[in-house]
Amino acid sequence: MTLLYIPLILIGILLIIAGLLILADYLLGGGGDRTLIINEKKEIPVSGSDTLLNTLSDNKIFVPSACGGKATCGFCKVRVDEGGGEIKPTEEPFLSKEEKKNNVRLSCQIKIRENMKVSIPEEMLEAREYKVEVVKIEALTYDTNLVRFKLLEPSTMEFKPGQYAQLKVPGIDIIRAYSIASNPKNTNELEFIIRMVPKGQATTFVHKALIEGDKIILTGPYGTFYLQEDSKRDMICIAGGSGKAPIRSILSYMKDRGMKRKVKYFFGAVAKRDLYYTEEMRALEKEFENFTYIPALSEPAPEDNWEGEVGLITDVVDRHTEDLSEAEAYLCGSPGMINACIDVLNKHKIKEENVFYDKFS
Repeated sequence: MTLLYIPLILIGILLIIAGLLILADYLLGGGGDRTLIINEKKEIPVSGSDTLLNTLSDNKIFVPSACGGKATCGFCKVRVDEGGGEIKPTEEPFLSKEEKKNNVRLSCQIKIRENMKVSIPEEMLEAREYKVEVVKIEALTYDTNLVRFKLLEPSTMEFKPGQYAQLKVPGIDIIRAYSIASNPKNTNELEFIIRMVPKGQATTFVHKALIEGDKIILTGPYGTFYLQEDSKRDMICIAGGSGKAPIRSILSYMKDRGMKRKVKYFFGAVAKRDLYYTEEMRALEKEFENFTYIPALSEPAPEDNWEGEVGLITDVVDRHTEDLSEAEAYLCGSPGMINACIDVLNKHKIKEENVFYDKFS
């Protein structure tokens, strides 16, 4: 008989603990009204204890977050001028010493438990939510698709060549960032090059479930990686896999303007089946003598009959590059690839401020 009371006692203990946690959350600011002030201009009343990232999103302020707020991408940085509490261990890997000194935080890891003031770059405040329709899905390789969206509401997006947008996977709490592959002059349609990632929830949705006619939500534009239009420096572009997307947008924009700058474009793949848009790049070479396209395969198959460059893309860049002290570099790929590329570029004396990229984890 005594044993029957044990579950009841445990339930009672759990209820007491839950009540204490609720009380503690309230005393720490989880209950009651608070105010979030943005850039000393906009005031947002806050109740509850949601994250700063979600609160901003609920109020149509779309801070980028490639991982959907799970503290794995480090994109959702804002400066917290007041409130926010101590830096959490989950934020530490993404914040430099300088950022910590300047009160930069990951907005996905901060709960608004007190009045808070934050500073957000003005260009980030221009990002909006868009309802879009899939109008074309084209297989570029065995694992890479081009997806074209028509913007419905709003019907146009102004973006800079090289920037990215975020796709919300319907039905699950997943958001992923993808670079825009299309020409910025096409403001009512956006193209993305999306490569299948094994076990990737967003890419599995795009490759296995998304069909023409579907309507989903995008947000954007985002990113400080874009063509420096006022510059006349020579350019070196390096990409791999779906990293061709922002470079394609940049090149199409430059083509419309006569492409006067000298551009050398390195694209890394494993085998010939991983290459795409080769004819498009070769046509651009014929049209503009100041443009050079250098694809390289790290492991070409015998049947590829490959006569081009072989090796890691960083080694190929090293072989074909001289002094870069007066050049600009545009990089798109995995964080590891970007780090390796920066090492090679530094070897050729490029200036840190002339290297542009977004790291998608």
